[in-house]
Amino acid sequence: MLEGIQTPTSGTVLYRGRPLDRAYRESVGIQFQATALQDFQTVRESLAMFASLYRRTADRDELIRLCNLAEILDRDTRKLSGGQRQRLLLAIALVNDPDLVFLDEPTTGLDPQSRRNFWGLIETVRRRGKTIVLTTHYMEEAEQLCDRIAIVDHGRIIAEGQPARLVRDHFPATVIRLPETAWPSGVALPAGADRRDGRIEIYADEVPPMLAEIERVGADLTDLRVATPNLEDLFLKLTGHDLRS
Repeated sequence: MLEGIQTPTSGTVLYRGRPLDRAYRESVGIQFQATALQDFQTVRESLAMFASLYRRTADRDELIRLCNLAEILDRDTRKLSGGQRQRLLLAIALVNDPDLVFLDEPTTGLDPQSRRNFWGLIETVRRRGKTIVLTTHYMEEAEQLCDRIAIVDHGRIIAEGQPARLVRDHFPATVIRLPETAWPSGVALPAGADRRDGRIEIYADEVPPMLAEIERVGADLTDLRVATPNLEDLFLKLTGHDLRS
C-alpha cells in the first residue's frame, strides 16, 4: 500500500501531504522480496533498461561503484550469486535517484558475509540522505540499521520507536540465563524469574548481588550467561514464543 501497488483497505496514504501519484512513483525506489530479471541480459543492460523507464536517473558510474558491480557488468544476470543479484537489485531500486527507498527483506537467503556486506551498502545509501523503509525478519539487522522500528503482529503495530529505547522500556534490567537443570529442586526462583525453553531467565537491576544469591542457593553456575536484552528478546516477549502458521 505504501509502495502504491495495492489499494488501502481503509484510510489514506499521503506523501508530503499529497496522494500517491505519478510524481510519487518517480521519486521512490523499490527492491522487492523477489524480482524477475529479464533473461539474456547482462548486468549493464539490465541497469540501462530500468533507467530508461524514468525521466530522472542517478549517475550510472556512481551507482555501479556504490553497489560494487564493476566486476560483473558483463555477466549474464542468470549467472549471478545471491549476493551479486541483491546488489544489482539495490542498484535498480536506486536507478531513478529516489528520495524514498523500500527494501523488502533484501538479505533473506544470503550467507553471513554477503548479508553484512549488504548492510554496509544500506548504511552508505542512508548517509547520502535517502529515507529507507526496510522490512526484515532478522532482529539483528533491524537493530543494526534502523533509526526507528515498528513491530507488526497479525497486521497491527504493537511497538514503535527507537530500537534501544524500546528494549530499555521493556527490559529495564540485565538478564541472567542458566539451564533449568542447573537450579536446585525445591528452591523457589527469585521474584520475576521465568522458566522458558528449558532455561531459567532472571532479571536483575544489579548483577553481582543476584549472582551471589544464585550461588548461595546452590545452583550450578557452569553454563550461566549474563546478557543485555536485545531486539529479539523484545520481539519474542511481545509476540510470544509459540510457532505461528
